[in-house]
Amino acid sequence: MLWSDRVGRRLKLRDLHILLAVVKSGSMGKAAADLAISQPSVSKAIADVEHAVGLRLLDRGPQGIEPTIYGHALQQCGVAVFDELRQGVRRLEFLTDPTAGELRIGCNETLAAGYVSAIVDRMSRRYPRAAFHLVPADTATLVNRDLRQRAVDLLVTSTSGFDPAGDVTMENVFDDQFVVMAGANSKWLRRRRIALSDLMDDPWVLPPPDSVPGRHIADVFRAAGLEPVRAHMVSFSLPLHYHLLATARFVTMLPVSMLRFGKQLPLKRLPVEIAEKPYPTGILTLKNRTLSPLALLFIDGARAVAKPSARRK
Repeated sequence: MLWSDRVGRRLKLRDLHILLAVVKSGSMGKAAADLAISQPSVSKAIADVEHAVGLRLLDRGPQGIEPTIYGHALQQCGVAVFDELRQGVRRLEFLTDPTAGELRIGCNETLAAGYVSAIVDRMSRRYPRAAFHLVPADTATLVNRDLRQRAVDLLVTSTSGFDPAGDVTMENVFDDQFVVMAGANSKWLRRRRIALSDLMDDPWVLPPPDSVPGRHIADVFRAAGLEPVRAHMVSFSLPLHYHLLATARFVTMLPVSMLRFGKQLPLKRLPVEIAEKPYPTGILTLKNRTLSPLALLFIDGARAVAKPSARRK
């Protein structure tokens, strides 16, 4: 039987949407409640999809309904189909009104506080009706959870040590660098020159040592001939950094882009001489995925904002 007869004419987007809801919730009852339809309607939709493709798509397991290998494959296709439809509708909306649109961005907290904020500020001035949704997380989570599941349109993240897989495109836009920072009332701001070794006994707030920035900071200490400092507080949280630095006791190491692109952040760079170790930052997208016009404009804006940093480097 030809594909057009077997699937093209029989498989309905509504039924595929219901299948995705069942797989996500693990229950036909829960899917019916989420979709505000009856459970018999859900059962019929699943039966129609299985009849269209000629394969069993769902099994009942100890944890509820689970997709078979065929169901899992169709689920992945369904996610891509509805994502492309969503992007297509956005493209139509953008064509009818270039000042409108919605963009979902994944990045970490330090980039959100500086570089990404500068890009959004630039974009919002030119396209005041555009809406931006930011999803903060570390690079691994952003790539594996948010980008591949199409929960975000693109990522702005550190690419240090990141080897893009076959389904991810990476473009480096500038090289960042970690520097030592403190609060506005730190005693160290009265010094003109500080050795990294002078700060070893101070309380530090740093990202987890097994994270990408944590490993990078450890390398900075080793390059100075020192063992990596043991942080008194380990956290990615920038509000926590700001609170502890405001005590004038704590010091930290953060990307210099936060000061370069951020405005009125409660941070001061200390005059600590450390070896320059590039910390590349880039934009990640999924290959073979249609980007909305707003996403393409955002990427152009990211390049433009990063140009002074690239020239300075």
